[in-house]
Amino acid sequence: MQKDSMIYKSAKRFFLSVFSLLIFSILMVSCKTDGDTKTLFFAHSLPITHPVHLGILEMQKSLNEKSGGKLQIKIFPDGQLGTEREVLELLQIGSIALTKVSAASMSNFAPEYGVLGVPYLFRDSEHLFEVLEGDIGKGILAGGTEFLLRGLCFYDAGSRSFYTAAKPVETPEDLKGLKIRVMNDQMSVNMVNALGASATPMAYGELYTALQQRVVDGAENNIPSFVTSNHYEICKYYSIDEHTLTPDVVVIGTKYWDNLNDQEKEWLQAAAKESVEKQKRFWKETIAENMKVLEAANVQFFEPDKTLFSEKAKVIMTDLMKDPKMGSLIEKIKKQ
Repeated sequence: MQKDSMIYKSAKRFFLSVFSLLIFSILMVSCKTDGDTKTLFFAHSLPITHPVHLGILEMQKSLNEKSGGKLQIKIFPDGQLGTEREVLELLQIGSIALTKVSAASMSNFAPEYGVLGVPYLFRDSEHLFEVLEGDIGKGILAGGTEFLLRGLCFYDAGSRSFYTAAKPVETPEDLKGLKIRVMNDQMSVNMVNALGASATPMAYGELYTALQQRVVDGAENNIPSFVTSNHYEICKYYSIDEHTLTPDVVVIGTKYWDNLNDQEKEWLQAAAKESVEKQKRFWKETIAENMKVLEAANVQFFEPDKTLFSEKAKVIMTDLMKDPKMGSLIEKIKKQ
């Protein structure tokens, strides 16, 4: 039995190595030049029906128009080229040009992004985007440059709340004993553990099966992701505690950014900026449509007392403020 297991593991490693080599070979032409046309490959993990993907399509369209077709984007959605972390690593080594990830994923590479995942730091989405589109947000986008990752803009990713399969979460006490899937981000792990559950980091693409097989008891995410992932087919309880307003971020690898001329950089940055307002509109429209889907699927919604959750989560902010740089950033956000 042990010998068979070792053979299986060796075979698995071999096929993964071959697959990785194939993907790498394909991606080596990800910023290809065809005559006067330069194409940037853009990979992300969301399905094509998601409002964030719709925002990326607007960026693609705008860039094509601004550049007269000289600078284009080719999109690889739905995790075709890997998880968020894997794609960020591909950006760092220069295999692909662009991606969209959660700011939580970026915090593993550029610590400043971590502040955007502090539970109950932002008063509402208006406060969030006031910060993101001001000097603080610009500073955070630039902060990843030393890690070979340059932020272009932030997208609305709504608020994240808990959804579960067996019972609703109406107080932090209800989280005790539950295994809750979180992103592979230390802030998310610490927050869910502080609220009383057992945080279980897991790739997004693995979550449906994990919920189905009760490997985890629930997860936390926004409404559009809850719907487009079909997690509502399994989890019939959604508790609107809105513990974080963590945005998404469009990122370009500096290996590609540095190879663009000034005009190309201007086109790309302008296209990203223009797509933001349209993506926000898509988000609101999608929420309204999604609520109809969830109502038809008999998903039950709960609006718990958020102060019960924010009190338990205070320890996250307290610990983070021990770092002078992060503490200063949190104070600036609170005052804005």
